[in-house]
Amino acid sequence: MKPFNPLLRALFIPGMLFLGACCCEKDVVVAPEPPPPPPPAPVAVVIPGLGDVFYDFDKSALRSDAVAQLDTNANWMKTNSAKSVVVEGHCDERGTNEYNLALGERRANAAKDYIVNLGVDAARLKTVSYGEEKPFAAGSNEEAWAQNRRAHFVSE
Repeated sequence: MKPFNPLLRALFIPGMLFLGACCCEKDVVVAPEPPPPPPPAPVAVVIPGLGDVFYDFDKSALRSDAVAQLDTNANWMKTNSAKSVVVEGHCDERGTNEYNLALGERRANAAKDYIVNLGVDAARLKTVSYGEEKPFAAGSNEEAWAQNRRAHFVSE
């Protein structure tokens, strides 16, 4: 065996090491950054707002639970002085359309008058009667009828 030329030997070994290193090159995988922590859970702040007022059958007189809700509604209106409110009068399906429209009007006006007596400007309140035309609860039983006899408050 002939000895290699010293220059060739000096280049051969590093060249083989270089080629060996290049052949075994693995793809570099960058670990993904961990996702950011989830935002903190929102804190539920319950602000009393506008709620419905319910009535007895064939009545437009305010019940004690209605008075409490109207007090809350009046406080909301005093706090939100830039908002106006529509008071919608509703009835259950019993009675004629004409009678229910008139009863819904009396219910909406009773709620409006009570809130105006608490110091809310009457110009910020409008009333409309839907009678039995827009029921909240479907059904022809006392549960559904009780939910449909109401004054509904809508903020504008």
